[in-house]
Amino acid sequence: MDTAPDRRITNMDEQIALPRRNGELVFGAPWEARAFGMAVALNDGGIYAWRDFSQHLAAETTTAERQGTFTPYYERWLTTLEQLALAKGLVTSEELQRRMAEYAAGLHDDHQGHDHQEHP
Repeated sequence: MDTAPDRRITNMDEQIALPRRNGELVFGAPWEARAFGMAVALNDGGIYAWRDFSQHLAAETTTAERQGTFTPYYERWLTTLEQLALAKGLVTSEELQRRMAEYAAGLHDDHQGHDHQEHP
């Protein structure tokens, strides 16, 4: 079984194209790779059509550009994922806010239980 994301995901329009280096996807932090994986998994699970995700991401990108604000790519990706999770009833606003507060407080360490070093 092929577990690679399909071409609709890996070859999105230029405005919302995934960051790449030498053709490979680039993630600057573990949470970015997890957000990517969650969005793909929810699509694969039939929670939403990929066009819905990409349209929301494009709208998020356009809004940031219009406002003249720089928002890192995966922050826009995560905002899109949050919006769709809320719209599909996967999580409530209260649950989402609580979990975000827990992560901000360091209650969920990205490296807890992992035996690896970060490389610059």
